[in-house]
Amino acid sequence: MAKIYFFLLLFSVGLSPVAAQEVSAEYLKGPGRVHGLRLAVQPIQVSITALKLPTDLTLTFEASTNFWRYNQPAEYETNFAVALSPVISRQFTTLGGRALSWEFGVGVSVLNKRRFAGKDLGSYFQFEDRLGLILDLPNNAKLKLRYMHYSNAGLSSRNPGMDFLNIAYSWPF
Repeated sequence: MAKIYFFLLLFSVGLSPVAAQEVSAEYLKGPGRVHGLRLAVQPIQVSITALKLPTDLTLTFEASTNFWRYNQPAEYETNFAVALSPVISRQFTTLGGRALSWEFGVGVSVLNKRRFAGKDLGSYFQFEDRLGLILDLPNNAKLKLRYMHYSNAGLSSRNPGMDFLNIAYSWPF
């Protein structure tokens, strides 16, 4: 019954369910010796049809788990984050006959450690900003290249932020 109310709400504000749900696995490269893995699921994708735009936008809600690692193998320091982000995307061209889209999103994340990679990140709560490119692949899979920035947006006097370049492979389920 809750699903029926949810879909009625989507239709009433001009949102229409579109593509299948998807999961993704990502490699992250941060500053210096920081790198990690990110696992994400996009359980909801809707098309924004109420806006009068030349091409529809797609709104996706993504939940992710991030594992960050810093330093050399004998001295690894780790951090763990969970995040929830609304993401807007739109196809802008094709590449080799495949759709190429941009994506943008600002979400929230929670870290398990405030100090990481020699930085005091200022808060356990961070905003997760992203800007990326998405290339459609065969069998509805996607290759994504993203720039992601984590910052507490001034919630604390310390706010050095963390920047990552990500490469992701996603597939529908």
